[in-house]
Amino acid sequence: MDKAKIKDTMLDGLLRNNPTFVLVLGTCPTIATTTSLFNAFAMGVATMFVLIFSNLFISLLRKAIPDRVRIPCYIVIISTFVIIVRQVMNRFMPDLYTSIGTFIDLIVVNCIILARAESYASCNKPLYSMLDGVSMGLGFTCALCIIGIVREFLAGGAFAGFAIPGFPAMDATAANIFGFIVFGCMMALFNFLVQKWNARAKRAEKALPLARAAEEAAK
Repeated sequence: MDKAKIKDTMLDGLLRNNPTFVLVLGTCPTIATTTSLFNAFAMGVATMFVLIFSNLFISLLRKAIPDRVRIPCYIVIISTFVIIVRQVMNRFMPDLYTSIGTFIDLIVVNCIILARAESYASCNKPLYSMLDGVSMGLGFTCALCIIGIVREFLAGGAFAGFAIPGFPAMDATAANIFGFIVFGCMMALFNFLVQKWNARAKRAEKALPLARAAEEAAK
């Protein structure tokens, strides 16, 4: 196992290529399901489950799938896991399914999942493909939860389903418009912080040889 590759794969979805804030993929479920923290978390976890297992099976079958029909094959594999999520949610969490069930079905054509199947799982080993699914799934879930917290608090006057006394809620139209504003602001803030983190890492990288040279000179 390549520890450096594992680290890069995990950081990729969380920070460098966060599917929501950097790649700007899966925008429809991001806007539609972040009206509350609970809905956002459920959508993120469902997507992460499909990402992990579709990546795994696409990686396992990558040499057996003919190139000319790879996209239909990917969709069949992804659809299988979407159906599993859909049936489990419908059976054990009917209220949640009523709230976001439509968007669970649309995971089949979610740009994040198809993009990772095509660009990563189809050309990497199963373990790394699963880690990529975990990384991208966590990045997507965290992004949805952050947006969901802000939207639920400022637009809905609540937190995690509990109403905040004296805090007014927006009407549906204003809340939807506010969702786009929150998404844009969170994206800008995330990219600003990542750029600062990258700049700091580069400075530390440049300073390392100088520090080593100083240590050698002192010896």
